[in-house]
Amino acid sequence: MNTIDNFKTYVQNITSQGNYAKPLAFGLGIRRSKGEKTLDVHFPVINWDTAFGTAALLQDVVGYNSGENGFASVSKEHLNQAFENFAAFHGEIEKHPNIVLIKQFLDNYNEPKGYQTIDVVAYFLFDKDSAVANTVEGYFKLQCLSQLHVKPHGLSLEGVFGKLNNIAWSNLGPILPEDLDAERIKANFNGTALNVTHVDKFPYMVNYHVPNGVRIASGSQVRLGAHCAIGTTVMPAGYINFNAGTLGNAMIEGRVSAGVVVGHDSDLGGGVSIMGTLSGGNKNVISIGDKCLLGANSGTGISLGFGCTIAAGVYVTAAAKVWLYNAEKQAVDIHGNLVEEGANIVKGAALNGKDKLLFLLDSTNGHLTCRPNPKTIELNESLHVKN
Repeated sequence: MNTIDNFKTYVQNITSQGNYAKPLAFGLGIRRSKGEKTLDVHFPVINWDTAFGTAALLQDVVGYNSGENGFASVSKEHLNQAFENFAAFHGEIEKHPNIVLIKQFLDNYNEPKGYQTIDVVAYFLFDKDSAVANTVEGYFKLQCLSQLHVKPHGLSLEGVFGKLNNIAWSNLGPILPEDLDAERIKANFNGTALNVTHVDKFPYMVNYHVPNGVRIASGSQVRLGAHCAIGTTVMPAGYINFNAGTLGNAMIEGRVSAGVVVGHDSDLGGGVSIMGTLSGGNKNVISIGDKCLLGANSGTGISLGFGCTIAAGVYVTAAAKVWLYNAEKQAVDIHGNLVEEGANIVKGAALNGKDKLLFLLDSTNGHLTCRPNPKTIELNESLHVKN
């Protein structure tokens, strides 16, 4: 297939077969394993709703005929065949990230003798809403989020905890915790040190992918599966869990728990804590709207709409009693009608997702109050890189 027309004919022959299914997303990954357990998988390039010719070629080369989510092992011979099938594009290889990746795999392909077994897999996603079926799928979906192909909650991560293995993440690669003592002894006798950064099912995002235009002061504070949009700054005390993150410029000095989405030009001050969906039985998915400010040591268990502010030290929960006032500090009901003091009390849940609210603590009586926010914040543009 030395011409583009020949390549197109080849792809057409594959896709015209009755049992062919076009994947929504796919990618080649480097898998590290110990015995039957997958330790991790790195997908340098994930294709989301694109590069369907490459998808067809890979499905043909590795013999993947299923229309269901899954993966296939990719040998060096498979990689060579795939690269040769792209012969028509070898003269402009730099324009094709998948061909570049295949060549990089071939140039560096090795089967080192050590703790981890290394191989290449091709993963194909057809149904984004199905539960995670295996470890490879878990790593693929997490990297779809971190590579910004899909926003938080844009695909199903149901069952991911049960499919990922608990790993000791070290300078010598991922190790099963039960093997640490033996591997540390080997390292000592080899004159090297075995240093473990953490023991968890999730690695650090920065060890797999760094999105364009972000600053992350401490890599340990952002889990794989976090979604950090261009312009995001995560300060040393900031934290972003998986299936959570930002949609644009954001200053993160507090905690963005699992499931939480932070809007454009919002600022989470130091010590901020946003209630997530992983513990405590909370089912409400929290979102923070554009141009919101959460002051130091504040937090929320309800969603905020556009232009909201929570004052420093104030925590707004769904069950909290909130005293409502208008801009003139007169007591009002949820509809803005003037009422007697005491008739202006609602639960925090009643304000879920509403715009331009200012939450304050009345220092004279300890009441949590809410009134219209007179202004919206402006982030310091120099703190939010775009390159």
